[in-house]
Amino acid sequence: MSENQDVGKILKEISDGFNAGGRKVTVPPPSFIDMDGKMESYVKNKSIIVSFPVKENQTNPMGMMQGGYIAAAFDNAFGPLSYLVAKKPTTTIDMNIQYIRGVETKQTVFVEAKIEAKGFSTIHMTAEMRTEKGKLLATATTNLLILRIPTGVTEA
Repeated sequence: MSENQDVGKILKEISDGFNAGGRKVTVPPPSFIDMDGKMESYVKNKSIIVSFPVKENQTNPMGMMQGGYIAAAFDNAFGPLSYLVAKKPTTTIDMNIQYIRGVETKQTVFVEAKIEAKGFSTIHMTAEMRTEKGKLLATATTNLLILRIPTGVTEA
């Protein structure tokens, strides 16, 4: 998708801007890569959909995706969206997750994160995790602090 290429280009520009200032920022982060995350779609300044295959090594004793990995999937959707919107690094203030049903292996889950409000210094987002067939698995909300670190990237 051309949208995904645009996302990659924007994230690279932001990352390059941070790194030019002597800071080390890795985009996408190792956790995103480790979870085999894939950006499926991006609506500028509104939402992003990221997919993750559910792997055997992410399971709890009952063979379902462990809650920490579900949280990481949400965080790995909130993070890129916050960078795309803020054009600056952000840090999580809080994240609340509601686990609706067990997440089985041998499937891909889709996390859609949405911007609900953006202020001068914070962003509020919501997200849903669904199966390939659209069944709701979990929901999350988060608030992020926009860090005032110059990047060399201008806000549009």
